[in-house]
Amino acid sequence: MTDTSSRPNSKVARVIEAYELDGLGAELERRWIGENGDRTSLRDLADVFNRRVLAAAMREAGYSAVESDVESAYAALTDEESGSADRMRKRRDLEQAGVDVDAVLGDFVTHQAVHTYLTSYRDAELPDRSDGRIDRKVETLERLQGRTAAVTESTVESLVEAGELTDHDYELLVDVRAICPDCGSDYPVGDLLRSGGCDCGDS
Repeated sequence: MTDTSSRPNSKVARVIEAYELDGLGAELERRWIGENGDRTSLRDLADVFNRRVLAAAMREAGYSAVESDVESAYAALTDEESGSADRMRKRRDLEQAGVDVDAVLGDFVTHQAVHTYLTSYRDAELPDRSDGRIDRKVETLERLQGRTAAVTESTVESLVEAGELTDHDYELLVDVRAICPDCGSDYPVGDLLRSGGCDCGDS
């Protein structure tokens, strides 16, 4: 990340400072670019941010801020499917505890605000994941084949135990193959992907 001292302020940055949420900006960036694995969507990051803001306000007021209480309060205040009675009851509980609910809701941010903060304020960029793309796709297919094999084996075993399938030492094979319609060559799909396709047109 580049130096942010000369960057224009943003709502996300202002709220982080106001609620003393040190480290949250860096966490949002790490999760967005997928530094530790899977990436987190901007909408989910906005929810993460808003929950942290609510939790900080609840702690400041001396209200219970354990994860379950924060989740319950956040859902009641933001979930459109939540009944108005539930929303008003939770709002009243928070206000009686000293939480300025209107101020907290005003400090919530949208996924667009998170995107602007990450790209314009922190100069974050999504990594170019074109390298290794085929290997990742093959690994995904191989995991799916593994799960299919495991489910099939479990199904056969359960039917044998129930007496609905004759008991033999079945050998189960899960093999996804691709056949070239032009030359008839038969490939394991992983080999086809890694080789860049059938080479029959090169001869």
